[in-house]
Amino acid sequence: MKKLRIGNVELENNLILAPMAGVTDLPFRLLCKEHGAGLLCMEMVSAKAVYYHNKNTEELLQIHPEEMPVSLQLFGSDPDIISEIASEIEERPFAILDFNMGCPVPKVVNNGEGSVLMKNPKLVEEILTKLVKAVNKPVTVKFRRGFDEEHINAVEIAKIAESAGVAAVAVHGRTREQFYSGNADWDIIAQVKQAVKIPVIGNGDVVDGPSAKALIEQTGCDGIMIGRACRGNPWIFEEINHFLETGEAMPRPTGAEVRDTILRHAALQHKYKGDYIGIREMRKHVSWYTAGYPNSARLRGKITSMESFSELEENVTQLFGEE
Repeated sequence: MKKLRIGNVELENNLILAPMAGVTDLPFRLLCKEHGAGLLCMEMVSAKAVYYHNKNTEELLQIHPEEMPVSLQLFGSDPDIISEIASEIEERPFAILDFNMGCPVPKVVNNGEGSVLMKNPKLVEEILTKLVKAVNKPVTVKFRRGFDEEHINAVEIAKIAESAGVAAVAVHGRTREQFYSGNADWDIIAQVKQAVKIPVIGNGDVVDGPSAKALIEQTGCDGIMIGRACRGNPWIFEEINHFLETGEAMPRPTGAEVRDTILRHAALQHKYKGDYIGIREMRKHVSWYTAGYPNSARLRGKITSMESFSELEENVTQLFGEE
């Protein structure tokens, strides 16, 4: 199992759960940790929201001792606010501080944040230089191939990050314009790997062991970041670890294992989010977990109106059976 060192943080393996808003919350991160993720990235947090003491932000900053090491991801565009907030929250128990330059969502991009920052390398340099100076923990940055086909500048951004003192970079092989469509361009990840000496984490189109192995072989990347393929599939981490070690595919989880994981996930949601929010947030996860199973379409039809955990348990058990 290949270990990965980011600054002074040594990970158990080189598989990283990508930060995904509305997905990588505390309950889901705990599950991914149990299934072998080497590093867990939290949902992105707005530096400005922390600065103005937004009450909803506190929940996003929650970290459990059992999930460490964790990477906390900030986003923003004001170098002074970002560095001030980074310094203010540094005492929290995250191991790595990540800066977001990959988010393609319109409300973030239109605010001058996320992936649109790639169009302003000078501002990127100022943000990263101040951020690295503000904290003692390793700083990483996640960005895309470029903003659009006219601005393919991942290599330039990686070099800026390295010279600013960033400890590692994660590169998603798509432009912002692509969002998540089309194929990820792994060549750009290889180009970044050749251009810098710091660890490079590849992201995009890794869905199983063979695709993870192919990414490493084609790009030479040091780590693999897994995003959408882990939704409803926390087993992906142990499956990839197993494949990279043995060259063999692990058997997929049984219906009973999927059922038990859904119920465990729901119990964690209930514990950390309470009844009302927990069950509503669980609806999308159940859709992901059950996709492709016989009769699952009927269950997904019911999910949207589920109001209680007992209802969820009853329906999930009905789909997968008692044993």
